[in-house]
Amino acid sequence: MASTGIEHGLVGIGAGLAMIGASGVGAGQGIAAGRAAEAVGRNPEAEAKIRSMMIVGMGIAESAAIYALIVSILLLFVF
Repeated sequence: MASTGIEHGLVGIGAGLAMIGASGVGAGQGIAAGRAAEAVGRNPEAEAKIRSMMIVGMGIAESAAIYALIVSILLLFVF
């Protein structure tokens, strides 16, 4: 089956839309790091607990960006 130019264009648009999730993750991680710095400034004794909670939260948020990247790569190279 021959593919037309519009199909490739739509796949590219879909891959770009899939990567919108990565921009949201970047903003969210920046906000989380800023709030963690504020929390450590207010309560320096809880620095270890705040840091560990921040790292776990950022890891969970980063998984969403990785999923968006995988979907985008699959769209580009499979279709």
